[in-house]
This record gives sequence, C-alpha cells and structure tokens, in this order.
Amino acid sequence: MTDAWVVNASPLILFARVERFDLFEQLAPKFIVPEAVLDEIRAGQAKDPTANGALNWAVQHSLPNLPVPASIEHWDLGAGESQVIAHGLAVSRWVVLDDLAARRCAVAHGLSVIGSLGIVLRAKERGFLSEARPWVNKLKAAGMFVDDGLLNQALAGIGE
Repeated sequence: MTDAWVVNASPLILFARVERFDLFEQLAPKFIVPEAVLDEIRAGQAKDPTANGALNWAVQHSLPNLPVPASIEHWDLGAGESQVIAHGLAVSRWVVLDDLAARRCAVAHGLSVIGSLGIVLRAKERGFLSEARPWVNKLKAAGMFVDDGLLNQALAGIGE
C-alpha cells in the first residue's frame, strides 16, 4: 500500500479552520482529492469563509470522479465519501474520513483509514506537535465531532 492519502471534505475543512495543512504534508507524501469532494467544499463556501482555504489547498490535488462500485453504493454514503473510498480501492491508498459510516465502509473494503483525530495523534507521535490536546481542542471548536471517552482514551494512549 502506498503512503498517498485520499482526503474527504470534513478533514480538509477542519484543518483549514485551524490552519494546519502542514500536518497533512508532513505525514503523507501525496494526496488525492476527488472532484466530488471539491464540489462539497464549494457548496459550503457561501456559509463558511474557511472553505476557501480548504478549496485552495485541495484543488492542487484533485482528480476526476471514478465509477463507484456497487459494494460502496450499498452503504448509501455521500458523494464525497463514496468517491474517496472508490479512489482508495482503485489505487490502494489510505483514506482520510471522519464520518463513521464511511470509515466502516472503507474498513470493510480493506482500506487503511485515518481521520482528523488520528492525524493529530500521528503528528504528535512523529514529533511534529509537542502536544496533541490543544490541537484536538481547536479542531473540536472548529466543528470536529468526537466522543469524549474515545478522545480521552486516544490522548492517554500517547501520554496526554
């Protein structure tokens, strides 16, 4: 499996809001953003000015949409999530998803999954952040949804 990541809209928007795309770039050598993900970000531009930052970063890594296999369509996910998983299957890459149903679908298809919380945890483990908790709190303030029990367990796992 290569180290390239196929990225969905939610992580892009969250990391644009906290201005930390550098963490993406430190953790993976290459990115793919399906056109459907760009469409989702564009749809939110009028309501969210930080969407522009996400779009500016993402457009550099965009690829056309792929046909979505029936095995993904049965999960009834959004267009962006479906495309992220389809691209992941087509090229055996990591997928970056926050949506629980999409994460389950990706795992069921044998893909490696990381989400916004995982990016911060991995950045801390690799020495790109001195502390994860402040960045997790910023992501939560920016709209990231995460169960507090899971969050505390994850942070304890890295010594915080």
